[in-house]
Amino acid sequence: MEINLVQTIAIYALPVIFAITLHEAAHGYVARHFGDSTAYAEGRVSLNPLRHIDPFGTIALPLIMLGLSKLLGGAGFLFGWAKPVPVNFSNLRHPKRDMLWVAAAGPLSNFTMALAWGLGLKLALAMPGSYFSLPLALMSAAGVFVNIIIMVLNLVPLPPLDGGRMLVSLLPHRLAWRVARVEPYGFAILLLLLVTGLLGVVMWPAIGALMFAVAVLFNLPGDELVRLTNLI
Repeated sequence: MEINLVQTIAIYALPVIFAITLHEAAHGYVARHFGDSTAYAEGRVSLNPLRHIDPFGTIALPLIMLGLSKLLGGAGFLFGWAKPVPVNFSNLRHPKRDMLWVAAAGPLSNFTMALAWGLGLKLALAMPGSYFSLPLALMSAAGVFVNIIIMVLNLVPLPPLDGGRMLVSLLPHRLAWRVARVEPYGFAILLLLLVTGLLGVVMWPAIGALMFAVAVLFNLPGDELVRLTNLI
């Protein structure tokens, strides 16, 4: 079965929108829980994707990378970003400690969504021959894949990624201050790691392990999750 670029975009659209929207909303919701209402006041604790979408980072760049992946016939690395939710960490009741939970909320939301899409795939495979079986299976596989990528990427311990913020929260004050000073250069470092391929070297083993874990958890047949992901 051959899937063209337009079909691939259609399959990925809903999982990507959910992945970025709930990820960003989770940050704002947890920040509000711990005392900072900045995101809530700006309307960012919302399930409306338009409040979180960055025209280039959320739409243009992932489409370009998806197109290049299809064109080159290789395993593409989906990369992009949403508008970051504003958090004033000084408003948190215990800034250094609470930063951990605010940062972790995004990746945890993606892990939860990966499990939800895994369940969707299990349901799709349980009704072979149904008109909705194949579309649901493909979209669910994409949902697992996208959310695992976003989760693993955000757990890279580099500020301003969530993993970097979590590291700052966990380290002693002196070391935390040194790591936090990297934040203005974090995005440039991340792009350098992406271009040189080092980011993939770090991430793909974790992505593969988590894909395998989801397959085992839902008792999916063989390498069905990987097969469907490669098909898209």
